[in-house]
Amino acid sequence: MAPSAVAAGYPSPAQDYFDGRINLNEHLIKDVTSTYLVRVSGHSMDGAGISDGDELIVNRALEPKDGSVVVAVLDGELTVKRLRITKGGVVLQAENPEYPDIKVPELASLQIWGTATLALHHL
Repeated sequence: MAPSAVAAGYPSPAQDYFDGRINLNEHLIKDVTSTYLVRVSGHSMDGAGISDGDELIVNRALEPKDGSVVVAVLDGELTVKRLRITKGGVVLQAENPEYPDIKVPELASLQIWGTATLALHHL
């Protein structure tokens, strides 16, 4: 990691040299044993800043809660959605108005594989 923050405005002439190794695990992953990467396919989460082709860092040890972005398995199909827990039941919410939310039926098989902690967005 660079020894100081990088200016997004005018560059600092004092920060013209950096010699060091980067270990992204140290900076992006809190629990290596329960964390994995998934690549996103599709546009249903565009409104959450998650685009087609992005990678999500997902932690299986975190307790999913209302509002979490999760990787879920619904009746054997993987999906990335925002978890909503309502009085009427569980909803897997899309973050794009062109995609419908998924109201999880009572008899459906739903497993939350993990909670997304970070999106690696490609420029």
